[in-house]
Amino acid sequence: MGIATATAARIGVRLTSSGSARQAARWGALALLVRPLYIATEFVVAAATTGGYNFLSDSVSRLGEIGCSAAYCSPWHELMNGSFIGFGALLVGGAVLLSRPLGPWVTGLLVVSGLSSVATGLAPLDQDATLHAVAAAPLFVAQPIALIVLGVRLRKERPRLAQALMAAGVVTGAAAVSFVLSGDGSASGALERLALWPVFIGLAGFAWTQLRAEDRTVPLSRTSRPHHGGS
Repeated sequence: MGIATATAARIGVRLTSSGSARQAARWGALALLVRPLYIATEFVVAAATTGGYNFLSDSVSRLGEIGCSAAYCSPWHELMNGSFIGFGALLVGGAVLLSRPLGPWVTGLLVVSGLSSVATGLAPLDQDATLHAVAAAPLFVAQPIALIVLGVRLRKERPRLAQALMAAGVVTGAAAVSFVLSGDGSASGALERLALWPVFIGLAGFAWTQLRAEDRTVPLSRTSRPHHGGS
């Protein structure tokens, strides 16, 4: 009787731990799923600017500039900078909660990326351009690498998603390098967005597969119940 009780207790601990892990993974997946809303934030803030804003030639950071002049003003800069911070925090939280399926390398790279996004929101471009560049740099380096490593990790389990993630990693990495080299060129805004937007979509796609996989998994407590025999 004592052995049976101890075994049941151990099984209960495992089930509780497994349930907590599933719940954490669900919240992590949801955090990554809502992050593409960041793209909508850019359009909303850009629509409120005065003096003209061009998605092809103007950088994302200009939307977060605090100072206003007759030539240009982004009155909703607080929303833009807040989105850098908020969506960066979602990336950090989502990566940590999904650390098991992501693996340690991808998790670490995405945490660095999220923290970089947060730092970018705290250092607007027109307040300190050097500090802003230093804050944003890790984001452009870590995200493409994270996508490629995640794609390699998923090659056998989800080959189509893996290929898409690796392709997105190559594209965003090349776009990031081109953005840096272009300086204030006529296509700098387009290159910067090509380095950023696919990451939101790619990670959201990965998060969706995690939710689908969880929905197909039936908890053990629902499919089998311990048989209580006599002592």
